[in-house]
Amino acid sequence: MPVAPPPLTRLPLNALRAFEAAARTGAFTLAAAELGVTPGAVTAHVKALEERLGAALFERQARGVRLTALGLAAVEELTGAFDALAGAEARLRALALPREVHIATLPAIAQLWLSPRLPALRAAAPEISVSITALEAPPNLKRSLHDLSLFPAESGGRLVAEDEIFPVCSPALAARLERVEDLGSVPCLSDTAWDRDWEVWLAAVGAKVAVRGPAFSLYALAVEEAVNGAGVLMGHGPLVAGHLARGVLVAPFAQRVPIGQGLRLWSARPMPKGSAAARVAEFLAYGWPT
Repeated sequence: MPVAPPPLTRLPLNALRAFEAAARTGAFTLAAAELGVTPGAVTAHVKALEERLGAALFERQARGVRLTALGLAAVEELTGAFDALAGAEARLRALALPREVHIATLPAIAQLWLSPRLPALRAAAPEISVSITALEAPPNLKRSLHDLSLFPAESGGRLVAEDEIFPVCSPALAARLERVEDLGSVPCLSDTAWDRDWEVWLAAVGAKVAVRGPAFSLYALAVEEAVNGAGVLMGHGPLVAGHLARGVLVAPFAQRVPIGQGLRLWSARPMPKGSAAARVAEFLAYGWPT
C-alpha cells in the first residue's frame, strides 16, 4: 500500500513577520516597536528562522545589520504578502463590525482636538462607535488596523485644520506682557516634540529674546500648565482654539506664524461612500457626517 510522505513543516509565521519588519524598517528596534515586542524577541525570531533555513538573512556589523543576498531576494515578496494579509484582515473586520471606526492620532490631538468633537459626533451619528489610539508617530497605513490616521503634515491626506503658532498664557500673566521682549522675564513653556517652536516664532517676528522655561513631553500637560499660570506656551492654533474660546488662555501678541503644515486625515484603505469611516472623516473635515 502507498506510504504518505510526512508533511513539510512551514516556516513559523511570527519569525517571518519579524524578519520582514526588520528588513523593511532597517533596524531590529524599529521592527520591535512596530510589532509591539522587544528587540530581543525580534532577534530571537530572526535567529530561529536562520537556523531553520540553514542560511543567514542578515550580516551582523558593528553599526547594525545588513541584508544578505538571500534576505534581499525574499523581503519584497514577503512585504507584499503581509500587506495583503493586513488588508484582508482589515476588510474582514470592516464587514464584521461595520459601525466601528478606529482612529490613530497624536496624544495632543486626541486630547485637545478630537475629544471635544466626540460629543457632537455621537449626537449626530449615535450608531457609530469611535475608538482612538494615541501614537507618537503615524502608523504604517498598509499594515494598520486603524480606519483613519490624523497627524500633522505638510501635504497628503485631507487637510482638516491649518496650523499656526503663537504665544498663549493665562489672562493674569498676559497683563504683564506689553512687548515681545517681556518674554525674557517670564517662564516660557515648551514641548519636547516641538522644541523649535519658540525659535521659529521669534525669528518670524524679528525678535531677539532669550526664552527659558520648563519643557514637557506631553503637550496637553503644557497647555494645562499655561492655564494654571505657570508660564507662556507656544500655542498650536488647532490645539488651543478651545481654550482661547473659553477665555482660560489668551494670545498676548497679535503675531501668528503659519508653519506650513496642518492636521491631515488619511484613510488606511478606500472608504465606501456612506460607510462609518467615510462619515466620521466627513465630520472631522466639515463638522457633519453625511
